[in-house]
Amino acid sequence: MKHITIVGAGQSGLQLGIGLLQNGYRVTLVTDRTGEQIANGPVMSTQCMFHSALESERALALNHWEQQCPKIEAINLCVTHPESLGEKVINWRGGLSHFALSVDQRIKFPNWMDKFEELGGELVVKRTQPSDLDQLGEQSDLLILATGKAELANLFERDSLRSPFERPQRKLVLLYLQNPQGDKPLDNVSFNVIPGAGEFFIMPALSHNGACEAMLFEVIPDGPLDRFEGLESNEQVLEKARSVLNTYLPWEAQRIEQAVLTDDNAVISGSFVPTVRKPVAKLASGKLVFGLGDTLCLNDPITGQGANNAAKAAQLYLERIISHGQQAFDEQWMTETFEQFWQYAQWPTTWSNMMLTPPPEFVLNLLGAAGQYPKLANRIVNAFDDPADLFPWFSHEEHANAYLAELSAV
Repeated sequence: MKHITIVGAGQSGLQLGIGLLQNGYRVTLVTDRTGEQIANGPVMSTQCMFHSALESERALALNHWEQQCPKIEAINLCVTHPESLGEKVINWRGGLSHFALSVDQRIKFPNWMDKFEELGGELVVKRTQPSDLDQLGEQSDLLILATGKAELANLFERDSLRSPFERPQRKLVLLYLQNPQGDKPLDNVSFNVIPGAGEFFIMPALSHNGACEAMLFEVIPDGPLDRFEGLESNEQVLEKARSVLNTYLPWEAQRIEQAVLTDDNAVISGSFVPTVRKPVAKLASGKLVFGLGDTLCLNDPITGQGANNAAKAAQLYLERIISHGQQAFDEQWMTETFEQFWQYAQWPTTWSNMMLTPPPEFVLNLLGAAGQYPKLANRIVNAFDDPADLFPWFSHEEHANAYLAELSAV
């Protein structure tokens, strides 16, 4: 029975650890917080999980919230006028082929941690320092790092060819709200683009008190939406959010006019540099550490791919570990495993990075045409589940023009 140690109890680390236990491996999971601390701590992300990622959870019987969680059936895209505040120039809705779900990770991860221990896994609550990894490596047949925390992730070399940015492209502000106002409960992700300022998302989610709505501001640093610095309380953040929405997205402001925060920890903000890292780090002892999830592929949440990438990476790593049998996990195997994942991950990474820069005219033409062609709108929306389907027609002008000509000829 091989012994595998995973540092990090997020989407990828927990999913992989549970999958390994179900297949007869001995697994140690090291995390810096208990389940109770996570449950009572701050919100972590929007984590809109699309069909393929949900299927990877269902395969391990980890889909515990499908009956309670509000279904996300569609995505609505709005682009505002670059000069006339609060005016829409693009506005359409595309339907998802399969529903998506957003479950507050403060519910999900403690539940999965309990499941991990029920299956016989060893859960160690300890803040891991880089100096701890040598000992963990000595005790394990395979040591996996599955955390985006910089002090550990930075052990892995940045892949400059796959990482175009050297500074954060957005400041992020996330709030969870309950009792949002509106004509009917939200059944879609509302994706609003404010040219030159940033983006705003709102979606139905499941949190501690039941159904709620998660809203995320993606703010261009030093741009007109960059107004959230220096606020002293979560209530002040909510009031600032209302003010911003009243100015730029008045139709969204109406939804949250009477809304309140779901709890005292329903707000979080921050920023990071989107980064791809090389998959293997070598410790002072010569032991190897293999990266997983945000450790190696950290994308801005602008296209909602973070938790989805993590789930898909965990699924592939599980398959690769099982098929490797009793052979040693050497550097070649680690590199080949990540490169196999990268064959998929290159597409959400490229798409996310594209959306962080001003779009070329042909992309705006595509987004505008989706309001005329439902087939195009649905294809763009379902690319949130399979971003590879966007390429090359979403990234190269000649392919975009050819596709639009094909649509208009039907």
